[in-house]
Amino acid sequence: MALAGLWVVAGLLAARQAAAVLRLPPDQRLTDLETWIGERGVLHVRGSLYDTDAFTGTPFAGLVLKPLTRAAEQSLGVAWTFGTLALVAILGLVAARLLPSPVSRRTALLAAPVAISLIVLSLPVRNAFTLGQTSIIPVLLVLLSLLPKTSARQSALLIGVAAALQPALLLFAGLLWLTGRRRVAVLTGATFAACSALAWAVMPHDSWTYWVHHIGGAGLGESPDSLSNQSLHGLLLRAGLRGPLELALLAVLAAAVIWWGLRRAAHYARDGQLLLAAAITGCVALAVSPTSWQHQLLWILLAVVGRVGRRQADRLVWPVLVVLVMTLNRHALMPGGLEGLGFIGDNAQLFAALAAACLVPFLTRDAPEWDRPQPSPTAEHARTPYSWVPMLKFWRRPLSRPNLVLELMLIRVGYWGYSFIRAHAPDERSLAEGHGRQILSIESWLHIDVEYWFNHFVADTPWLEASMNYYYSTFHFLVPLSLLAWLYVCRPATYRWARTPLAFATLLALFGFWLYPLAPPRLMDMGYIDTAHGPQDLNDPDFGALTKLSNQYAAMPSLHVGWSLWCGVVIALVAPKLWMKVLGLLYPVLTTAVIVGTANHYLLDAVGGAAVVAAGFALQYVLTGAGRAPVEPARATESAATEARGRAATLWASARAKLPGADPARASATAPTAVRDAADAAEPAGSQPGGAAPVTPESVKPDLSKSDPSKPDLSKPGPGKPEPGKSDSGQPEGSDAGPDDQPAPADAAR
Repeated sequence: MALAGLWVVAGLLAARQAAAVLRLPPDQRLTDLETWIGERGVLHVRGSLYDTDAFTGTPFAGLVLKPLTRAAEQSLGVAWTFGTLALVAILGLVAARLLPSPVSRRTALLAAPVAISLIVLSLPVRNAFTLGQTSIIPVLLVLLSLLPKTSARQSALLIGVAAALQPALLLFAGLLWLTGRRRVAVLTGATFAACSALAWAVMPHDSWTYWVHHIGGAGLGESPDSLSNQSLHGLLLRAGLRGPLELALLAVLAAAVIWWGLRRAAHYARDGQLLLAAAITGCVALAVSPTSWQHQLLWILLAVVGRVGRRQADRLVWPVLVVLVMTLNRHALMPGGLEGLGFIGDNAQLFAALAAACLVPFLTRDAPEWDRPQPSPTAEHARTPYSWVPMLKFWRRPLSRPNLVLELMLIRVGYWGYSFIRAHAPDERSLAEGHGRQILSIESWLHIDVEYWFNHFVADTPWLEASMNYYYSTFHFLVPLSLLAWLYVCRPATYRWARTPLAFATLLALFGFWLYPLAPPRLMDMGYIDTAHGPQDLNDPDFGALTKLSNQYAAMPSLHVGWSLWCGVVIALVAPKLWMKVLGLLYPVLTTAVIVGTANHYLLDAVGGAAVVAAGFALQYVLTGAGRAPVEPARATESAATEARGRAATLWASARAKLPGADPARASATAPTAVRDAADAAEPAGSQPGGAAPVTPESVKPDLSKSDPSKPDLSKPGPGKPEPGKSDSGQPEGSDAGPDDQPAPADAAR
């Protein structure tokens, strides 16, 4: 069933991509094909291919791809589009076939549809579809050369032709040389030279222009400092370097990346990870090439097959990062407002290629963690009296601290998705204002329509207005993010427990924004005063600067109240002091007053925010069954060990008090270290309270047989030693003997 579902998803994604291309107007579809089929294209040009700098391929590409472009011209791109889909499907099948063995049967079955889906979703393939590019062909040729049944000559021919289409791929000959296949490397170079010589013989002027005048295609197409060029050359140009300094630095960096990257690729090729070795080499080629356009970056996606991380919690970091970088645009990856983060987002693909080529410590197949990563401690479902609530029994809540990089990326992408959906929710003014009048009518019927007078009261009180404006614009993000950061550092298990309802509540709020667009009081044109943003021109469809930032009609539910209520609940559960709990519970109350006083929400919006948070906690309950914040493993262990030490000390004092002449006041203070260590060992690390081994008098009874030989052996009856169960005076232990019945000092000494 899962296999069939994945194939259906892959087919739907491929069909959607084809439809997205074919539905474009003719002048916007397959735009790069104009370099082939246009009036100045490859098929019709009488002069040089490079007269307009629009054609960026090699002369050999212009020679051999004419039949394909003629088919594209005759069929208006339909055959081209479906031919590209066929290449994507073959590429996914070949990539699945090249997974490093041993591969389980389940993985082998699921790998192909997953690979095809990821390739179709990736930015390079989407770009290649839209522009009508042929960049999938060189990647496919190289991967076909890695198949087990491909002979040495066939491999050399395939890689040589791929290098003739994309010269930077000649680095694969270096990989072959380093792995001991030197004859194949020489044949690959010979094939590349033969293809280039053939193109030179047929089109000498074009070949001279490409190889000599443009030095291997540098300067063709868009400006090399544009964001589309994800190479080291483009990065240095965007950083402001020009001239000899930039070229010298580029030469040094390129040489270092080639030397180290090819050595890493050869290492993993000898380990049997051929697909990973090819991906690393392709990433090296992208980094050192003068221009690496977006449709050529498919090699980065193939690096997702590398296994990284010795802990199970770290195993997903690399594949998730690669998929995000290769499927989302730079604005989704990093916020553009901050210059440093914006620079990372603009060059995210290049940084991913450099990381795969030179930095990421991929595991080898002989590593113990290859198939068995170190597991994360998990907790069973908490027992609950609500047996009628359905719970996902297979879900086990992790207790370890999650990977920070993965958490930050998911939070960023999740918030970008939330902002994107909210901004594209229905924002028709008449509909939103109609819903606003509905809310006011309901509140009037409930006698809770206090927004108008409270808003004017705040506006007429300058200090209160300034305080609420600052509170509204600052605390909404500051408090939840600070609380999440503190939980992550100090209470990792609680962090995992607390973030789940927050994510669910935010997701549920999107349904409210979409299904019930609502104009806030400040946009109702009913006399409310917008204390935070000033007056808005409602007659202008793009009223105010705020409409460029977010949908102003996403008022129900209020996430200001929702997030503050989440903070209050979490603080009330985890704070150690009563005054902290009180402050936490006051936070959503103050937030409700602020959103009403600044005319940004109605009271019923606050109720909606509370409802989505309650639903978030309910969904979290279904997942984990925990009705309260979990006990941290380290804290549970510490408290249990402390309790065990206390019991052991009590039993030790009791045992010493029973010895002849013992001082009960000093008995507990003289407990040996071995007893305390035994108590510590009674509670396993990371276990929950209640699992400690029972401590009995026998388990802490001192071994008196190993005491000083000069002292009498008190473990055996003898002269002057009482029988078991009796004191020196002959009274049974625990009897009500008076002070006069105590033994003499001489007897006590014995």
